[in-house]
Amino acid sequence: MHAVITGISGYLPNYVMTNEEISQLVDTTDEWIMTRIGVKERRILKKEEGSGVTYMAVKAVENLMEKTGLDPKTVDAVLFATSTPDYIMPNAAALTAYKTGMTNAFCFDISAACSGFIYALEVANGFIVSGKYRKVMILAGDVLTVITNYNDRNTCPIFGDGCGAALVEGSTENVGIIDSIMRTDGNSLQHLNMYAGGSVHPASHETVEKNQHTIWQDGKVVFKHAVSSMSDACVELMERNHLTHEDIHWVVPHQANLRIIDAVAHRMGLTTEKVMVNIDKYANTSAGTIPLCLWDWEPRLHKGDNLILTAFGAGFTWGATYLKWGYDPK
Repeated sequence: MHAVITGISGYLPNYVMTNEEISQLVDTTDEWIMTRIGVKERRILKKEEGSGVTYMAVKAVENLMEKTGLDPKTVDAVLFATSTPDYIMPNAAALTAYKTGMTNAFCFDISAACSGFIYALEVANGFIVSGKYRKVMILAGDVLTVITNYNDRNTCPIFGDGCGAALVEGSTENVGIIDSIMRTDGNSLQHLNMYAGGSVHPASHETVEKNQHTIWQDGKVVFKHAVSSMSDACVELMERNHLTHEDIHWVVPHQANLRIIDAVAHRMGLTTEKVMVNIDKYANTSAGTIPLCLWDWEPRLHKGDNLILTAFGAGFTWGATYLKWGYDPK
């Protein structure tokens, strides 16, 4: 039994924030952002459109159900990879399941930052291969703009909002998840964090005044770790599955920084034609970047295509997943 992605969808907010708009907030330019990060524009979820990550998740699930004819009552589990749930409790997975009719599923959130989608795939794979569950819905996305400091020129151009949805089912065909490598280094708090809002530093006037409820990172350290960690995981996965660069149809990297993406592809021996990139349009949507890439490229994917998905995020968390795509374009 293999766990196979049998449907992919997503949702992106309507409002487009350009680099020109960012340059009115902080001392930066379109040229600087494009050169250093690779982002041209990003989507922002505005209150008049909807609120919270579950708003986007519901839209993505509804689109997926319309595409696939999925009966929501047949979904056994809902996993939501997000760092920006609507509330501390209840979990975002439960709220989304209720709003979309997946009321027979058990639901929980996964907190692995930008690696959330591939972590959720690993969990779903275990559920499916065990034979106990048949259908798992993976949701992955964030409203990162609510925890972005728009006075910080180093971080505010990076992030956008968006959410993906993937249906994972069991199959005895030679498709689906073949192998994966998942890693974590918890000794990284000082390099990438949102300092306040948890049980150590709960919200107070002081934490709000100091902008401690927003993302902060040491860019040089994170860049170095992301390149080495993602590259190492991908190369190890290729070696132990006897894959060459010619065997790989697509690599699907987390969309954090175009220079990181290029470095990882180079280490894998891949040309840019085999790399899914949409960071220029959507920026970094954290856990949402990989499913949103798959959604964008779905018409170009064919059954049996070899894909390697790879991500790196706060924690530090990182990993790579090797899978064979499960269906032809529809």
